[in-house]
Amino acid sequence: MILNFSKIVLLFGYAIFFCACTSKAQESITEESNYSNSLFKGNDHTTPLRELLDDELQKNLEAEINKRTKWKKLIAQKKMAIGIVDLSDPNKVRFARLNGNYMMYAASLPKIAVLLASTDAIENGTLIETQEVKNDMKLMISKSNNAATTRMIDRIGYDKIEEILRDDRYNLYDEELGGGLWVGKRYGGGGDTNREPLKNLSHAATVTQVCRFYYLLALGELINEERSKQMLDILEHPALHHKFVHTLDEIAPDARLFRKSGSWKTYHSDSVLVWEKETNRKYILVALIDDESGEQIIRDLVVPMDKILKVKAKSKS
Repeated sequence: MILNFSKIVLLFGYAIFFCACTSKAQESITEESNYSNSLFKGNDHTTPLRELLDDELQKNLEAEINKRTKWKKLIAQKKMAIGIVDLSDPNKVRFARLNGNYMMYAASLPKIAVLLASTDAIENGTLIETQEVKNDMKLMISKSNNAATTRMIDRIGYDKIEEILRDDRYNLYDEELGGGLWVGKRYGGGGDTNREPLKNLSHAATVTQVCRFYYLLALGELINEERSKQMLDILEHPALHHKFVHTLDEIAPDARLFRKSGSWKTYHSDSVLVWEKETNRKYILVALIDDESGEQIIRDLVVPMDKILKVKAKSKS
């Protein structure tokens, strides 16, 4: 078939229009999900976080911690652990940690494990995603509501939580690597328990495993991309503005924060995925502290971490 010149021009015009629309759609999707695996678009596989340990970042982290006598002492006593993941360059993700595999009581921070197990149960059809369930999942994370968390634990059970944490896809609890995330007790009191086997802790974490949780989540690799985005939505906009969030509200008020913290007696913990496009402030920060001044220490950690990551100051109009 021979097409005349006018038809060729018309077809060429349609092609240009289609490509433009497709490009616009992709751009919109990337913008909408820029905290998920689009950051690492083009990678054929995920490099395990433990393989991304960076000597320079580790050296700078140690130097900043050692500037403060109390911080240095807490690290030496294994009463403080810190982990940081630099996501500013998707082609060079960097990881550093102190007491990274030392498991500590983490109060409400391990509620992220309940979030993962609940979302997996929804994905597999063993938990119906009712409005009540969705409300409890949000309350559990945003406001750290103990009653809502206990209802979620009762819905899915300890066996499901342990199963997902030990799943080969994630290995968020691994005895050979110091343990990790664990939830083996209701947050409302009463009922049976399922404490982890290494230290008999009910609510536990290591900074390495919590960093891995957020890393896999940012990649869209916890369950799948759709469910990872769902969990990110639940983690965003924390209702409690203390610890990391207190400082980030001051120095990065426009940053997107995906966060879960915990406190009980002298145990203070926090975890956050920070995403601010304009300054390229993109990192994961996790801290576990056993000290009565832990809340203030966690607040004070943010600025030194910004420093070692060389975060650019936000431009002023």
